[in-house]
Amino acid sequence: MKLDDIDKKLLELLQKDAKQTTKSLAIQMDLSKTAVYERIRKLEKGDIITGYTALLDKKKINKAFIVFCHVRLTQHTKEHITSFEREVVRLPEVLECYHVSGESDYILKVSVADMGAYRTFMTTKLTSLKHIGSTHSIFMIEEVKNSTVLSL
Repeated sequence: MKLDDIDKKLLELLQKDAKQTTKSLAIQMDLSKTAVYERIRKLEKGDIITGYTALLDKKKINKAFIVFCHVRLTQHTKEHITSFEREVVRLPEVLECYHVSGESDYILKVSVADMGAYRTFMTTKLTSLKHIGSTHSIFMIEEVKNSTVLSL
């Protein structure tokens, strides 16, 4: 799906605040409410917009201890990769999981309450997954930038 300048502007506005009304978006874009509504539906049907979500304050829900966990598998067979991926996506503490190149096979972004909760997560959940050869944890000191807005 090819995006024109109006689509891009609409997506930028929605990324900043998806709770805006169609009327508010129409005013900002100098379009009719119907035109904005139809463009949003087109972007949803084209899977450009894949969903809407609420962003939470991790500190207020006691999940502000962020860890980037590097995982190496014992072997790189298709079975080990698919098995690990199938299991890791089920762990609610894992916010993001990336299959990467380099020394690690995966990088996980984990959100828990504190070091004790991370230790429990590691010993009872993560290291019990099949095919993990080793892990290496990096703890976040301060969040400098965290954005969900993609530049168009």
